[in-house]
Amino acid sequence: MEHKSDDIKNATQDDCCSTDERANAAKVVPLHSANDGHNYGNDDKDEPGWKTNWDLLLSLFILIVLLVLEYGFRIELPKIPSLIINIVAYLLAGRKVLDLAFRKSKRGDFFNEFVLMSVATIGAFVIGEYEEGVAVMVFYQIGEWFQDAAVNNAKRSIKALLDVRPDEVTVIRNNAPLVADPSIIELNETILIKPGEKVALDGELISENASFNTAALTGESKPDVKYKGETILAGMINLNTVAEIKVTALFRDSKLSKILEMVQDATARKSQTQLFISRFAKIYTPIVFFLAVAVCFVPYFFVGDYNFQTWFYRALVFLVISCPCALVVSIPLGYFGGIGLASRNGILFKGGNFLDVMTKVNAVVMDKTGTLTKGVFKVQQVAPLNMDEKELVKLIAALEKNSTHPIAKAVTEYAGDIVNGIKVDGVEEISGHGLKGNVDGKEMLAGNVKLLKKFNISYPSEIEKIVDTIVVTAINNQYAGYITIADEIKDDAVQAIKDMHSLNIKTVMLSGDKQSVVDEVAKKIGIDEAYGDLLPEGKVEKVQKLKDEGRHIAFVGDGVNDAPVVALADAGIAMGGLGSDATIETADVVIQNDQPHKIVSAIKIGKITRSIVWQNIILAMTVKVFVLILGAGGVATLWEAVIADVGVALLAILNAVRIQRIKV
Repeated sequence: MEHKSDDIKNATQDDCCSTDERANAAKVVPLHSANDGHNYGNDDKDEPGWKTNWDLLLSLFILIVLLVLEYGFRIELPKIPSLIINIVAYLLAGRKVLDLAFRKSKRGDFFNEFVLMSVATIGAFVIGEYEEGVAVMVFYQIGEWFQDAAVNNAKRSIKALLDVRPDEVTVIRNNAPLVADPSIIELNETILIKPGEKVALDGELISENASFNTAALTGESKPDVKYKGETILAGMINLNTVAEIKVTALFRDSKLSKILEMVQDATARKSQTQLFISRFAKIYTPIVFFLAVAVCFVPYFFVGDYNFQTWFYRALVFLVISCPCALVVSIPLGYFGGIGLASRNGILFKGGNFLDVMTKVNAVVMDKTGTLTKGVFKVQQVAPLNMDEKELVKLIAALEKNSTHPIAKAVTEYAGDIVNGIKVDGVEEISGHGLKGNVDGKEMLAGNVKLLKKFNISYPSEIEKIVDTIVVTAINNQYAGYITIADEIKDDAVQAIKDMHSLNIKTVMLSGDKQSVVDEVAKKIGIDEAYGDLLPEGKVEKVQKLKDEGRHIAFVGDGVNDAPVVALADAGIAMGGLGSDATIETADVVIQNDQPHKIVSAIKIGKITRSIVWQNIILAMTVKVFVLILGAGGVATLWEAVIADVGVALLAILNAVRIQRIKV
């Protein structure tokens, strides 16, 4: 059923276009006009799940009246009036199918469900079975009606995500508040978010504090209190006080916009099961068509009292039941439902194919910082050598200010304003080691001990015994001291590892941090294997080794350095809250709230989706083969054929829709 699967595949494209059009039609209106009784929000109406099909209802009414007259009151209409009334009912219900059959046939595509339905129903009229011909088309269209409703509901679940992105924002310009389209807001402008309003753009909180509902981004509805200087993302809902936010990303570059693009793109990426069914349908349909022809004519050579009309009727039954609509619609709808279920749980699958991949995962490899630990570091100790403690912090912070790594942020936050006015140039990031640059005319290094080893700078041996994360520094090729920093393990990390073990999944942790730190974290959370002191290429080697052992691997990371290994894994998972854009772009799955237990949820959603899809395949094929045999043997009539076909399709659709209601 090509037009239905295309509907599903393109379920969000029309919505996306309408959003972009609204974005292009930028508007700025005075603040007072926002309360003048007009709706400046999203004027688009959600497509209803049910659309009234009056032609179908009228044809159904005519069919019921004819059947009541014939079988209830034993009143048989004259042949010509009966034929005319049935043709009217038939055309009301089936003209779209006939039109599609004609257009596809003109292109040389004869083996599809529209041609099958047209041949079967016209054949019924030819042999005088008018009501049965009408019934086949009416009940087929009722099945289509249910399918349309299911697809529209799936569209609406995506549109609900699109509606998370507000169409207007209050911006401060010339010391006055204006309501504007978010697409025209510039970087560093200040926007106001009132209680109950959605944040339209990514930014930095200027107010002292504010409480936000982050459910649209993370799937978690509990309030999240943010403080001055912290990041606020588009899609969050302000809960209590008016909040001022400095814009740090344009409308098109916000995390929410990227999330929506990912969800929209996901519906176009087909799973292996979908691709298999599409290929299967192209082979299956012509086979059953020729089998139907064989059912009609082959018995002539073997049956003594061969009657063409009898075997022609059986061939029509064969054609009706052979339609692959239950498979072709319910399977992509199942994957669409799985993507929707994941989105509501704060997990973004970039395609139905990755739902399948997650079902095969038997080893989860994780980065440490930002994945299993919070990535929120605090300076614990400053240990200078032959210099003032404040001076060491100032120099290291001035250099670290050029990095986005969580450790660098911890140092710069600890230093505060003392780094202002310091001249820094020639900064170079040495992957997996640290930073090199000139600070106030001094050549500086700041990073891990591997950095000092790389430049052959000697340092006290006791440094390597320190368990906490450490930033060592050298000034003009001389060791100058260190700063220790501690990170916290995420609250749900221990339970997440237990749940993975319960699914017989091997857990491995890879980190560029010291082995002593890595071992300590691994011990606390129960990781099977843990490796530290790794450069990006070292992580790639470890993952490749696991793949060589025959493991299906999901790698979870959040840093730029994780992008290569995310790409190498069977399933690359990015922590989307703290994660770098490069890793999120490379990943197949994005976890929006950075919680490790969502890895388990992603695996479970993949398995639930695949289970329901295969339930539909087995149900449809079992019933079809059974009724095909009955039809060929003359036991099943067109009535049984159409009820079986439509019934299986409806059961498969309802089963697929069920995915979106499952809790994980």
